[in-house]
Amino acid sequence: MNFEFFLTAALLGCGLAMDAFSMSLANGLSEPCMKPHRMCGMAGIFAFFQCAMPLIGWVCVHTVAERFEKFERFIPWIAFALLGYIGGKMLVEGLRGCECEQGCCCRVGLGALLVQGVATSIDALSVGFTIADYDLIPALVCCLVIAALTFIICTVGILLGKRFGTKLAGKATVFGGVLLIGIGLKILISGLIA
Repeated sequence: MNFEFFLTAALLGCGLAMDAFSMSLANGLSEPCMKPHRMCGMAGIFAFFQCAMPLIGWVCVHTVAERFEKFERFIPWIAFALLGYIGGKMLVEGLRGCECEQGCCCRVGLGALLVQGVATSIDALSVGFTIADYDLIPALVCCLVIAALTFIICTVGILLGKRFGTKLAGKATVFGGVLLIGIGLKILISGLIA
């Protein structure tokens, strides 16, 4: 492992974390009073899935590559369905006015966070092909670098979302829902074009 290895891992991490960043921004918008421990937990969920998916892809390449290639074409559709569902739910809640007494919108539940984590990282399965020539330890280190960068980038996204969420008040959840649906469409269109 040399500088080039870590640079490649860092670039992969930054690229993969962009959808999770947008999701974190949307979550921060909808919950501007989020506490620091919840922010870390949320960023940790995204980091976990961004680490796990490339590793699962790596394992698939080394075991069931043919089956994985057949599944790969469904990844954009799955991500779109998951993000569309969550974004639509946020949009409906925002339009209904789901605000609590302190001015914070309803919290994103653990189930929704796990779905968000899977939806934003499912395209990272294909990174397993990119790191397929690595042995287990370098592949694991690469995935940990991706996770660390995802955690940092998502924390920044949540902080930015919180800052603007306070200013946007009641419209934050609507905007967050539209943002999630937009991310889902972007993943779907990118997957269909590629």
